[in-house]
Amino acid sequence: MKPVIFGLAGETLSEEERAFFAAVEPAGYILFKRNIRDRAQLKALTDDLRIIAGREDVLIMIDQEGGRVARMQPPQWPAFPAAGRFEALYEMAPSSAIEAARANARALASMLRDVGINVDALPLLDVRQAGASDIMGDRTYGSEPMRVAALGRATLDGLKAGGVVGIVKHMPGHGRAMVDSHEHLPTVTASAQELKWDIAPFRTLAWAPIGMTAHIVYEAWDAARPASLSPVVIGEIIRGEIGFDGLLMSDDLDMKALEGDMAARAAGVIEAGCDLALNCWGRMDDMVAIARALPTMSDVARERLDRAMATIADGPDDWSIERAFAARDGLLGLVAQA
Repeated sequence: MKPVIFGLAGETLSEEERAFFAAVEPAGYILFKRNIRDRAQLKALTDDLRIIAGREDVLIMIDQEGGRVARMQPPQWPAFPAAGRFEALYEMAPSSAIEAARANARALASMLRDVGINVDALPLLDVRQAGASDIMGDRTYGSEPMRVAALGRATLDGLKAGGVVGIVKHMPGHGRAMVDSHEHLPTVTASAQELKWDIAPFRTLAWAPIGMTAHIVYEAWDAARPASLSPVVIGEIIRGEIGFDGLLMSDDLDMKALEGDMAARAAGVIEAGCDLALNCWGRMDDMVAIARALPTMSDVARERLDRAMATIADGPDDWSIERAFAARDGLLGLVAQA
């Protein structure tokens, strides 16, 4: 097995993709809007990926946050609120906001499991900072670590109850970035003491099964390398100070915050201490180069992968998506009534 998650080019697998994935055996796959048409097509696609992998628990993930980050969209699937909606409710009724976030995640999980997706890149534990890039904005649960951790935990719990594994991101914190790491490399100049604020939610939820790194330079920890490529940030901060021992994947290798070709980027994040490299775009030449550059997945990384996927081994609970929506919307409606 190779320590990489690959994207797919289209709505069905090409013969070239089938042969490549069977030979390389990537640890998992990520889906985007380009891979999605309707329920029958999407379920058939995830079924194909399981057949190729020979594993029912093969990692199949998606970025389905709600708000502006949603790969499965209306009219085929319902729209989900951005994280900022739960922050607004938390202002007036913290316990209601926590229950609403949990119910929302149950509904998300029900929708994803129905089409064979078992991992969602949610929740964001980034602590929003005034004046930072709007790439986070209402995708975050707020600017106070305890609130972010509480709503993040509710989301993880709701996803798990619905049979889906959550991913905490972007470790060790994207909230201070002044530019979008999709387009530029952010540099955070905050002191190590100031950054304790940013890592606090990740420390609280250090037991999370999967985490994703940030392509950001933190001068206080490693002024030369972004976190995804830094053995110092991964070893001393994410694994050390935060105490995270789950499966750690990089953010997308194709983001412009990183330099070099895809193979070098993939090898770099694994050498730095990530368990998995994330390559989203389904370009065959890039995937071939990455597969050649990467070693076999380590025993430690494989154990973390198996442990993460085993958290949903019992399957979803008996909540229907309609029940989850009713619980969520009843609570979110409290804001409109105030």
